Amino acid sequence: MKQSKRYRANLKEVSKFKRPKSIEEAIKILGSFKKAKFDESVEVHAKLNLDLSKSEQQIRTSVRFPNPTGKVFKIAVFAEGDKAKEAKEAKADFVFGEQEIEEIGKSGKVSFDIALATPQMMPKLARIAKLLGPKGLMPNPKSETVTNDLQGALKLLRQGKAELKNDAGGCIHQLIGKISFEKEKIIENYKALLAVLEKQKPAKLKGKFIKKISVSTTMGPSVEVNCK
Repeated sequence: MKQSKRYRANLKEVSKFKRPKSIEEAIKILGSFKKAKFDESVEVHAKLNLDLSKSEQQIRTSVRFPNPTGKVFKIAVFAEGDKAKEAKEAKADFVFGEQEIEEIGKSGKVSFDIALATPQMMPKLARIAKLLGPKGLMPNPKSETVTNDLQGALKLLRQGKAELKNDAGGCIHQLIGKISFEKEKIIENYKALLAVLEKQKPAKLKGKFIKKISVSTTMGPSVEVNCK
């Protein structure tokens, strides 16, 4: 892929630093980059020491950020009866019942970024699990997306709660803010994410769990962060 002049200039800036930086130094470097024409996201990329052949080493959890990350999500709630009414009053973007599940299964179209469900809806959601699962959208108790407290769950998601799930290479990729945000708030979000990741280390794993971690902007090169 052809690199832009701006990207090459930012990469040259990064190349001046030979060792991993503290998160404070890394965010300062990102802030010094030549800017894109839009407010770029600040992203964290962590390579984890996971044996993906073992189901217990798959990461599926959530993090509650102390500050907003700047991402706007479309949230769907799968509920019926009084719980559907609660979700509508809490201003969920979509409230789906059994009929909508059937329609999603037929069309294969998904128009939301996060799904919440009541425990009672999970057997019905099994019909479209093969559609939602590969997209990382299947509600799961581990990530607190299966709940009867729909109002509380929606509030947390809008405040900055995010689901964490490793990719096929054993990596975590997560947005922690926008480059225009106060540096202190981005750093607080990074530390909250790191604290959650450190708790995911498999009990039987020997050695380093977080092999490498870096931060980057949407259109810029990454800066490695010291993760001792």
